[in-house]
Amino acid sequence: MIEINNLYKRFGRLQVLNDINLSFKKGECIALIGPNGCGKTTLIKIILGMVLPDKGEVLFDGHNISRGYQYREQIGYMPQIGRYPDNMSIGQIIAMMKEIRQSKLALDEELMHAFRLDELSEKKMRTLSGGTTQKVSAVLAFLFNPDVLILDEPTAGLDPLASEILKEKIIKEKEKGKIILITSHLLSELDDLVTSIIFMQDGNIEFFKTVEELVNETKEVKISKSIAQILKKQHHE
Repeated sequence: MIEINNLYKRFGRLQVLNDINLSFKKGECIALIGPNGCGKTTLIKIILGMVLPDKGEVLFDGHNISRGYQYREQIGYMPQIGRYPDNMSIGQIIAMMKEIRQSKLALDEELMHAFRLDELSEKKMRTLSGGTTQKVSAVLAFLFNPDVLILDEPTAGLDPLASEILKEKIIKEKEKGKIILITSHLLSELDDLVTSIIFMQDGNIEFFKTVEELVNETKEVKISKSIAQILKKQHHE
């Protein structure tokens, strides 16, 4: 459903992405991991149409995304840090997004009720903690029932209960056949969620493996230990 072919991106002298080739299918939950500055955010922004590549293409359902923006309606994006107008309330933000999108499809308000944000609808955004702002971002990402979810450090700043609610929601959406792309530094968070892992370094894909392949290769049960073992092996080669 999403195909990335020969993608290159440079900012000044810095080569941020170097010949990236990836393919994501329905029902996959992919973890995109790697050190800061490895190119993860740039790759996500290119998929979202916020950054143009120097070379290469992104196909969404077989169509080149550079030829139209309508495909974005099928993507729910949760940024690492959501920025909203300070003087608007939670309820106003959600109402504004509904007004902008004018979606004819049934809305998915499950997270709004699970996080009990409907009880805080009068609260102004400027008064919210980082964790509550993160909940608003999560609600908006899932609200329009998108086919693709791109979640940037989704559990960062969430309390343990909210984190668990969000993880259960991600699993449920994956089982419905959606494509879910998650970036995370908390590898332990990924164990029950992801079907495959992309590890990026210095603008390159170091590996793209299914969880099954990782476990078979390393004989480790936990994803974090599997990845650590593969990286140590590559470092010594």
